[in-house]
Amino acid sequence: MDKRFARIFAVLLTLLLAGCATSQVSGSARSSQALDPSFAAARTLAANDAQLSGRARSDNAREIERLLSTLDDATLSRDAAALPAGDPLYNFAGRTLLARGLPLPRPFERTAQWRFDQGRPAADGDGYRPPRKIAVLLPLSGDLATAAAPVRDGLLAGYYGERRRRPDIEFLDTAGTSGGALAAYDRAIAAGADLVVGPLGRDEVDAIYRRSDLAVPVLALNRGSDLPPAGTAAFSLAPEDDGIAAAEYLFARERRHALVISGNDDNGRRAAQAFGTRFAQRGGKVAQVLSVGDAPGDLTAALQNAAQAGVDAVFLAVKGSTARALGPQLALAGLAGRTRVATSQLLSGTGKADEDAALDGIVFPTEVWTSRGLAGLPSAGMAGEQLATARGPAARLFAFGYDAWRLSAYLEKLALDANARLPGATGALQLDGFGNVLRTPAWSVFSGGRAVPVAGGG
Repeated sequence: MDKRFARIFAVLLTLLLAGCATSQVSGSARSSQALDPSFAAARTLAANDAQLSGRARSDNAREIERLLSTLDDATLSRDAAALPAGDPLYNFAGRTLLARGLPLPRPFERTAQWRFDQGRPAADGDGYRPPRKIAVLLPLSGDLATAAAPVRDGLLAGYYGERRRRPDIEFLDTAGTSGGALAAYDRAIAAGADLVVGPLGRDEVDAIYRRSDLAVPVLALNRGSDLPPAGTAAFSLAPEDDGIAAAEYLFARERRHALVISGNDDNGRRAAQAFGTRFAQRGGKVAQVLSVGDAPGDLTAALQNAAQAGVDAVFLAVKGSTARALGPQLALAGLAGRTRVATSQLLSGTGKADEDAALDGIVFPTEVWTSRGLAGLPSAGMAGEQLATARGPAARLFAFGYDAWRLSAYLEKLALDANARLPGATGALQLDGFGNVLRTPAWSVFSGGRAVPVAGGG
């Protein structure tokens, strides 16, 4: 090739490469432009999420969730599927999909974070693959011992009800303190446990999470202040879950203007705040928030104002006894005919049908086991006759303990299968990309003064 043709070839090659680069850039731009603007904005925030900490990271996550919540199901599913492997937005988008009951386009990318091959036999066909040895960290003494007892008994009910291979199991007392939780975790490691279930208290969970390197994976039984470390999971019955579930319930029924009545206790406040946040994210508006004590007093004027403002729903984050006192006032204000949804607290202080008739028509999230029954467990009524830890308010924690056992045996399936759902006593269980167990509750409604399952589950 002479010099003239060599120069021409070099120019043509340069132009060709430049054209390819331009095409790639244009293709990338087109791909970016194809994303919904809100989804693209969330992607930008997610790219920086890992570099943030504390309040800044929490605020960033909330803004990402807000942006994703504005998308309809089809757009969210389409754009999540378009994300490349390793994109930091996928965990956020996937969690939103699961919360709406939508399928994931692919599994969360966390295989390397989990240690499931520590001498365990292969999984059964349904995914059952329990550890070799479980250490259960519970506050068997101290202020939280009363709450720990039904959790322990529910876990043992599931454990002894299993006919297949069961792991060795050991219960270790944390005494309800951070130091006790850390000491119990160290004893679990020394005893050869390959999975730790617990602890139960939030401060205890935070203490475990602060360990720089957890030698044994943890299934915590509460939420910590931060996300679970890689390779661990967290399961809880947090008041926030009820608020979020109620917001989604109303949104699915096209209710967009709500009155919130909250108890002034911690559970009521947390549920009401979570409801307001999610309801606003989904495009709803909270007309007013009324905070009440156990004896709510006269709210006639405020309730009438809400009715005149056109609210189409009422969210009650109060105990059943408080809701009974509110019932006649809601009726007088013309709000009894609006959609009324409550938290699981509604069952607290109930049990007499003639008095509880004031709650008729109020829908609330509840446990599958107590409302509909669950294969593998005796009915809640039968269990309650035999065990004090399975009756009354304790029944919810009993169901929670049963599900903790189920999760320990099916954690690998939930972690690695894209759309695995585990039928549990507290609801259908899934694992999001951050290690949080997501729970889809059952729904019940008061009718004739008694709580009965909602037809179709909700």
